[in-house]
Amino acid sequence: MSTTSETPPGSSPKEAATRLKGLWSFEGKYRTLHLTWFAFFLSFVVWFNFAPFSKTIGEQLDLTSGQLGTLALCNVALTVPARILIGMALDRFGPRRVYTAILVYAAIPCLLFATADTFSMLVVSRLLLGIVGAGFVVGIRMVSEWFPPREVGMAEGVYGGWGNFGSAAAAFSLPVIASWVGGDEGWRWAIGVTGVVAAIYGVIYYFSVRDTPEGVTYVRPRRQGALEVTNRGAVFGLALLSLPFTGVLALIAWRVWRVDVLSTTGLWICFGLVLGLTVFQTRQVFTVNRAALNNEYEPSDTYPFRSVAVLCVAYFCTFGSELAVVSMLPTFFAETWDLDPRWAGWTASAFAWMNLAARPSGGLLSDLLGSRRRTLRTLLLGLIVGYVGMSLLSSAWPVAIAVVVCMCCSFFVQSGEGAVYAIVPLVKKRVSGQISGMAGAYGNVGAVVFLTALLYVTPSQFFLIIAGASIVAVVSSRFLVEPTDSFGDQLLTDEAPVGGVPVATAETEPTPAAVPSPTA
Repeated sequence: MSTTSETPPGSSPKEAATRLKGLWSFEGKYRTLHLTWFAFFLSFVVWFNFAPFSKTIGEQLDLTSGQLGTLALCNVALTVPARILIGMALDRFGPRRVYTAILVYAAIPCLLFATADTFSMLVVSRLLLGIVGAGFVVGIRMVSEWFPPREVGMAEGVYGGWGNFGSAAAAFSLPVIASWVGGDEGWRWAIGVTGVVAAIYGVIYYFSVRDTPEGVTYVRPRRQGALEVTNRGAVFGLALLSLPFTGVLALIAWRVWRVDVLSTTGLWICFGLVLGLTVFQTRQVFTVNRAALNNEYEPSDTYPFRSVAVLCVAYFCTFGSELAVVSMLPTFFAETWDLDPRWAGWTASAFAWMNLAARPSGGLLSDLLGSRRRTLRTLLLGLIVGYVGMSLLSSAWPVAIAVVVCMCCSFFVQSGEGAVYAIVPLVKKRVSGQISGMAGAYGNVGAVVFLTALLYVTPSQFFLIIAGASIVAVVSSRFLVEPTDSFGDQLLTDEAPVGGVPVATAETEPTPAAVPSPTA
């Protein structure tokens, strides 16, 4: 879809209230939204089902702290490349089939982990479970197919915020399930159950939704193997933007080697594999985008790749910092205020609980304020202030005030995530799954980078590093191009017939009465 310098007006508060009221509905587009955010919720429950039992598992299987840290890294190692690959599969096969496949697949590594009795088996199963964590990108496109541009911010925010709460739900619900079973096998049953429930819901999801409303065509990219870009400069930009995806795998291998879980020889083998993957990845970018190298696209069919780069950087700072902070915050509270681990965990969970309101709020603000670019920039500025505030926290502060500071910071972090994904689906319709995958993968890259930095700095310095990175995101946001029809009333499609010139079209959004309950 082409771009415009003119910024359409946003929605009125009255319209926003109407949409919020619509969230209580379970018909038409809202039905699809609720079914989809719950699919994401379950995928995150599965992805985060190790953290509540890490201490118990370590004690039962006699694991060292280095081995436990390795399992935590394995949990995210394949999520980065998986988000890219799932984005490609999504654009090709549609969200209904892809989400179903991910949820059904989740049962396999969950059961492997639940029955593991060796460290090697734990490692393999956690690596495989990292793929489930990539399911987020699927719902981004599904939701964007059902909601018009002027409503997509709030809808994507609800999908991301309510689904992302699955990580917190796992933390407080799985230990309860384990306690019902009792004994040394409790954690195994709790983790196994998450996989079985996800698989059952995957089948239910397949028969309960469809990819688009009736009468709207699901458009697909004309080329597979890498993100389709539309001009020569973007090809080189994509090659550079893809380097961190393999670079983070090398960083994870180094961190595993650092705790003596991987031998030096094994480390060099991993580096060699990463180098080979980088070469293959770069080759794919240039092979898939030969038409762009030759500038063969019509002006009406181009899109600004720099917007993709800006959104990746923004998500690196928002979701990347959220994952990193959630991982270290319980320890930070326990050590700074000498809290019992249980109370430290509950106190730190305030950061994650904000997902329920903050991410939808970010999307809604993006819908309301008339400029999605300006909204994102403002929220990023708030994020910087929030992390600077967190860097000032110490034992001299009352713990209650510290929690308030964390929640304020969390609001801007997660509302920033909502503002990012209020733009992602609008950049270029037929490759929105791949763009979503790239931005999402940058969030995971950010988490690994920030947590690696934490190895060498104090928590205060850690928060300032995130704030500094976010300054880069704010500066780069000036290059973000507001998509055409950001606040339009129609469901946009982007027809791309093979062998023909793609034509941007729009389908009028069917009324709820015209949209029957989605079926297989």
